[in-house]
Amino acid sequence: MLITGGASGIGAALTRRMAHKGWKVVIVDKDRSLGEQVAAETGARFVPADVSRPEDNEAAVAEAISAYGRLDVAVLNAGIPGQCGWHDFTPAAYRTTIATNLDSVVYGIHACLPHLRGGGSIIVTSSLAGLKESPDPFYAASKHALVGLVRSTATLLARDGVKVNALCPGLVDTPLLAPIRELLAEAGHALAGPSEAADAVEAILAGGRSGQAWIVLNGRPPYPARFPDLTINAEGG
Repeated sequence: MLITGGASGIGAALTRRMAHKGWKVVIVDKDRSLGEQVAAETGARFVPADVSRPEDNEAAVAEAISAYGRLDVAVLNAGIPGQCGWHDFTPAAYRTTIATNLDSVVYGIHACLPHLRGGGSIIVTSSLAGLKESPDPFYAASKHALVGLVRSTATLLARDGVKVNALCPGLVDTPLLAPIRELLAEAGHALAGPSEAADAVEAILAGGRSGQAWIVLNGRPPYPARFPDLTINAEGG
């Protein structure tokens, strides 16, 4: 199993869970210190990489194949909050958001796909912000894009035997929320634990479905989002 963003938060929780259950895990992360720490704790293999770069994704997958001879599951989990909004917009900050949250998944799927055909699984960490409105517009845009990418890719890869699903956590107690954790608590928002997201990944792998966006909320079992059933006819109606 390859896990991007595996050095902290949901990725680290999933690494600990799956390594404990006997999976061979490759952690891919920019944070060398945390990555090496989680790898040493779990017996996982750590690959330092910037997954917003296509060549780093290729190198990480090559490392996984070299170490273990195969790749069964890719969890493309790396992500960051939006680096700007409309009030402080800069093209550079916008591009950093999209590169980390969306481009990295595109490059990750491209790198992993040759090794997953015939029964592999891809799980992409989107967000509840990928299904509804958010005060972080470019983060939400990237996460909405991931849901569309997953649903479309799942249809295209069904014939290859590759399952593709999205994980859509609500508020999860990870380093991403650390700066506003107290404010969220004061406002009465219950944060899910990273282990609940790891539960959802296990449920996705066990369930065998594809093309779903699985919602993860505090204290609730994961469940797939419902999408409208739209039909487009020749007249465009």
